[in-house]
Amino acid sequence: MKNNVLIGVKEIARQANVSIGTVDRVIHDRTGVSEVTRNKILAIMKELDYQPNILARRLASKKVLRFASLIPAVSSETEFWEAPLKGIQLAEAEIKQFGIVIDKYFYNQNDKQSFVEQSKKILKTNVDGVLVAPIFIEESLAFSKLCNLAKIPQVFINSDIPNESRLSYIGPDLFQSGHLSAHIVNYLVARHDKILIVNISKEIDSYHHLLRKEKGFISYFDGHEKEVEIIKTDITPETDYGSISVKLKAVLADNADVKVIFVTNSRVFSVAQFLEKNGLSHIRLVGYDFLTESIAYLKKGIIDFLICQKPQEQGYKGIITLYQNLVLNTEVEATYYMPIDIITKENYKSYRN
Repeated sequence: MKNNVLIGVKEIARQANVSIGTVDRVIHDRTGVSEVTRNKILAIMKELDYQPNILARRLASKKVLRFASLIPAVSSETEFWEAPLKGIQLAEAEIKQFGIVIDKYFYNQNDKQSFVEQSKKILKTNVDGVLVAPIFIEESLAFSKLCNLAKIPQVFINSDIPNESRLSYIGPDLFQSGHLSAHIVNYLVARHDKILIVNISKEIDSYHHLLRKEKGFISYFDGHEKEVEIIKTDITPETDYGSISVKLKAVLADNADVKVIFVTNSRVFSVAQFLEKNGLSHIRLVGYDFLTESIAYLKKGIIDFLICQKPQEQGYKGIITLYQNLVLNTEVEATYYMPIDIITKENYKSYRN
């Protein structure tokens, strides 16, 4: 921008030797201006690096833009989804002055049908953009295709949908996240040690993000010199502590020499509870997310490492990305991977979501 000074419409009109009204018609792409004059004004705007007053334009238009967010509801199982919701609310507070309304929809992360029902509600509204946490892959794909037909831009957070068009994905690189977790575990095991991978979910087959982490983890040790033994257990469909405890007791009874447990989601605190109650705190434990329950076990040394990828920022940046695209008309990154943070009992106090 020349001399770091905002150039106004009056200056553009002076240089083009036209009225301010003519410049305004070009800025707002209205008719009534010859092609020669329009091109002249556009060239001057480019030369002067003209930046329109977005706020004034939005307020003058009096058009309300509606964004919809569709994420899991906070449940008794985990507080994880409080963080993305807070991020959405923070973004909403910043952009509401531009005439933007965010309608919040929630689904049960253990119930595919609730996702379908909420997505249908969104499609019945005049929504301009959607932020989605696409846990259920087939249902999310179906919703995404309908949004594409209606030309509704979508931003995905937390997990991506493979081979599907969307405006942007903001979240972890799931495969690399699992790969990094294995790299950490590598420092905790010796040659030929046994590692247990634990997936906890009512819908294991639908939770593609858990399986991507698992694949990334296993890939690290493929052909590795330590030649560790990796076993796994899926705890599904019952995921209450009693069910988790029964399943882990059975697995560890057959594999008493397990040295490390890797939990692919935020339910690591349930595994930590099991280890503490059964006097198995010598087994090293790695899992996900900066939750109150998990931090308590991290402080005790029962959880050794937590992998965190800023869920609050995902929610915030997801809404801001829709705003940048639909209001500022700027290009956005198609894929924005969040940094992979490693949290321990030594650094958790200084960690900011």
